[in-house]
Amino acid sequence: MKNKQKDCTLLGFDDRLFRLIGIPVVAMLIPVIFFRNMFYDWPSYWRITAFGVLHTAATWQGVRAIFIRLSKRFPNWTEWKKRMKWIVVLSVAYTGIICLVIKLVVVWLLTFIGETADFFDTVSGYSASYMMLLSLGAVYESIRFFQLWKTTAVEKEQLERAHLASQLEGLRNQVNPHFLFNSLNTLTYLIPEEPEKAVRFVQQLSKVYRYVLESRDDRVIPLQTELDFLQSYIFLLRERFGENLQVEIGHFESTDSGIVPLTLQMLFENAIKHNIISTQKPLKIEVFMENGHLIVRNNFQKKNQVMDSTGVGLQNIRDRYRMLTEQDVEVIASQQYFTVVLPEITIHQESVA
Repeated sequence: MKNKQKDCTLLGFDDRLFRLIGIPVVAMLIPVIFFRNMFYDWPSYWRITAFGVLHTAATWQGVRAIFIRLSKRFPNWTEWKKRMKWIVVLSVAYTGIICLVIKLVVVWLLTFIGETADFFDTVSGYSASYMMLLSLGAVYESIRFFQLWKTTAVEKEQLERAHLASQLEGLRNQVNPHFLFNSLNTLTYLIPEEPEKAVRFVQQLSKVYRYVLESRDDRVIPLQTELDFLQSYIFLLRERFGENLQVEIGHFESTDSGIVPLTLQMLFENAIKHNIISTQKPLKIEVFMENGHLIVRNNFQKKNQVMDSTGVGLQNIRDRYRMLTEQDVEVIASQQYFTVVLPEITIHQESVA
């Protein structure tokens, strides 16, 4: 049952009724279209039709199996050229072979019962086989194309919702009572003690809010823009945590690298939320590029209790990256480190897509 459901999913529809009706109908049409000069009465017609059922069933089932197998092998829409190439090659080869086999079986059976096989014309047989192949391919591929289009439209809508959710999550992280309370508390301390630093704190806080508002409609932005924002965000965090929070950002040479907005902020927020930060156990967060991937890594020192999580964070980042690239966002947790590996996105590729 599960295999049948998988086959229906790969084909785009449940084709059992289609085959049940289609095989005998095609078998009855074959004599009329391709062998009409080779039957003279109803008995000869039904004899050709009987062998036509065998021929049609063998061709249909084999081609269908090829479609299913290659749909499993090349499931992504971007691989349609490879899939079509192999479908054509294998289907044509299989149909030619099965046509020859059916002919040999028919000739042997008729010879065995003492009748002639003069009704079986090789050219007509191959013509019928490849016309059937073309028709089946058109039907199955059209339905699969429609289903993929519909699925893609639904997924796009879901991912757009995830994009909106990420905007809300970014705003929530910045304007939640904890963040505001901590920021204002820090500012209250700085104003009488270090007024110049208090001015810089307000400026950086303003940059953080401005970036969140300005980037909320963007699918991807330059990586350097996100890093510039991150510096403002780190400034606010360091006023709160001091040397207990250590941040190391690598050198990035590429000018066309992109990133999903607020990704780094959400990963920093996630690290701070779930890890101990103290003088004895400082939290170190690293951001660097390695093998064409953007890496965000922190030493793993999990809190016993953490604030309630919305569940948006990491999954939201995965969903938004899925809109832009086929490469997955990897999350690797070990005893020492918690690492998030982000696929590199180029601004040029994204604009073309």
